[in-house]
Amino acid sequence: MKRSAAEIVREYGPFPGVDQVAGVTYDGQHVWFAAGDSLKALDPATGETVRSIEVAAHAGTAFDGRHLFQIAEEHIQKIDPKTGRVLATIPAPGGGGDSGLAWAEGTLWVGQYRDRKIHQIDPETGAVLRTIESNRFVTGVSWVDGELWHGTWEGDESDVRRIDPQTGEALEILEMPPGTAVSGLESDGGDQFFCGGGPTGKLRAVRRPR
Repeated sequence: MKRSAAEIVREYGPFPGVDQVAGVTYDGQHVWFAAGDSLKALDPATGETVRSIEVAAHAGTAFDGRHLFQIAEEHIQKIDPKTGRVLATIPAPGGGGDSGLAWAEGTLWVGQYRDRKIHQIDPETGAVLRTIESNRFVTGVSWVDGELWHGTWEGDESDVRRIDPQTGEALEILEMPPGTAVSGLESDGGDQFFCGGGPTGKLRAVRRPR
């Protein structure tokens, strides 16, 4: 297993009226992040928030190319980003213990924080298709270039790790500085991850190793 210090490229925030950054996703232009009672869109070039959708947004956030998906307590909401309307709701597999959310292979991938699991679920019904076990608390989840990454956050320690999608074994670990929480996680599809900073109210861009 490869282990290295995470390279933090940039910090965003804190943002006005935001005391918690949970789920994070990227639509190719904006970084969307869950801020408790709203979903906010950040321009990563300027660091400005450019939009806000008033929906419950407590944990993971994902984007399937057309719609946003947002964990709200024990449910996952499907949201039209143009209108902000909630189009559908499915049960979340952890019944309120859910954390990260990602879209890949036409399905949703849901982190379960204290259970140290990632579930692949049917985006129409919420049915669990398969489960991957990790050995750390799971926060954000991200698929990029066929690699499965997730954030961890236990006590004062956080990291971003690549795991084997079959076994859950850690293959590579990027260690965050002490006290630097990782809540949400999403790749920009290139050489960086966007990481939610939990109660700091910040977002961080972290270099993705090649």
